[in-house]
Amino acid sequence: MTEPSPLSAPHAPSLDLGGRTALVTGAAGGIGRACVLRLAAAGAKVRAVDRDAAGLDALAGAADGLPGSVEPYVLDLTDLDAAELAADGTDVLVNNAGLQLVRPLDEFPPDVFHTVLTVMLEAPFRLIRRALPHMYGQGWGRIVNVSSVHGLRASAFKSAYVAAKHGLEGLSKTAALEGAPHGVTSNCVNPAYVRTPLVEKQLADQAKAHGIPEERVLTEVLLQDTAVKRLIEPEEVAEAVAYLCSPAASFITGTSLVLDGGWTAH
Repeated sequence: MTEPSPLSAPHAPSLDLGGRTALVTGAAGGIGRACVLRLAAAGAKVRAVDRDAAGLDALAGAADGLPGSVEPYVLDLTDLDAAELAADGTDVLVNNAGLQLVRPLDEFPPDVFHTVLTVMLEAPFRLIRRALPHMYGQGWGRIVNVSSVHGLRASAFKSAYVAAKHGLEGLSKTAALEGAPHGVTSNCVNPAYVRTPLVEKQLADQAKAHGIPEERVLTEVLLQDTAVKRLIEPEEVAEAVAYLCSPAASFITGTSLVLDGGWTAH
């Protein structure tokens, strides 16, 4: 029996981002959408980056009435030059965009491997690179990289995703070391499986890769290694992101905030 999520709406410790500009990638759904709404609730002007124009329009409508605002920014992160330009003037950068393909290594398409690394590792590098001069100039900045338990542990059949997330962990730590003298923190947030379309779309591939019926994937694959037997909700991840932007987290940098339901306790 799974536990209900403890969160039903954005709420958290006090966080005032009034006057700040935040950028969130992969903003149209899932974790990204929750992060956009949470940061807008804290008063930020949020640049919501995604290639899904309709999803961004719906997100902007959902943000009506919040203290901050949402600026839809339609962008495909494989266009690295355009991605870098999007980070101009960013005070808070949330690298969240991701994609997944579940295949054995010997069957993994090289073009997909390249795309995953481009979107999930090279694009964050380009965004960080562009955001840092502004952050350094004002002596304050927050970089939050939405990693995964797969940034700390590997799973079979996810070579590209695991490689990208492990790389993101190293990039985040490097940014933390360089940013510390300038008032800039950089951290990862590492959830286990989140209730998002990205997870739902991989159920069939997981079933095929593991040789089990699709209805058994949740309990026998996704939740097998967690002590808390439920999916984490996007809003819970967004709260972790918000916490890392708060004054209480100003001494936290170069680390990973793990939300894995006990997965890495094994």
